[in-house]
Amino acid sequence: MVDQPGKTLQDLVKHVGRYREEAFLFVREGLSYAAERLHGAESDAHRALQQYLLQHDLDWNDLIAQYHTGHLPELLVDAIDAAGGVDKLNRHIGGRELCWALRDFALTRWGILARTVLDSWSIRSTRDFGCIVFGFIDFDMMRKQEGDSIDDFNDIYSFEEAFDEPFRLGLRDVDPKEDADETETDDESDS
Repeated sequence: MVDQPGKTLQDLVKHVGRYREEAFLFVREGLSYAAERLHGAESDAHRALQQYLLQHDLDWNDLIAQYHTGHLPELLVDAIDAAGGVDKLNRHIGGRELCWALRDFALTRWGILARTVLDSWSIRSTRDFGCIVFGFIDFDMMRKQEGDSIDDFNDIYSFEEAFDEPFRLGLRDVDPKEDADETETDDESDS
């Protein structure tokens, strides 16, 4: 059998055919942002374990089972212990958590222009994030866990509310409490 060339990001973009390459790069970077935010910084031991999983076509659950049954080399057991033990191994991010992290990542990166940038890449809903993630999964560039579904990305939030509302609220210089006081004063003067 002839080795087939590895799949590239450009191949994935063509295959999915709906989003620009920048959208895939953003989601991949956003996944790292989400993992660090939810699980803390990734250790060297954790990276070594991920490499082992890829080389042996295993997932985290397989690794944990082998750890508990004593079927791992001592070097891997030491790496698991250095990563914080089996309870700290899985740095999985669910669809809902990823969508919220991508929102925050976009707002941090582009501020008030976040929705405009995402829209220019044809990302207009949280489902679009899921389509990109599952494109990576279909191309063996990411892994999913049992129970993960593209439906986990459905209707997590409205882009208008998530990306525009913080700025509408933030642009107000007047304290809402002061507005209430002024309304009461106006109502009293009408009497």
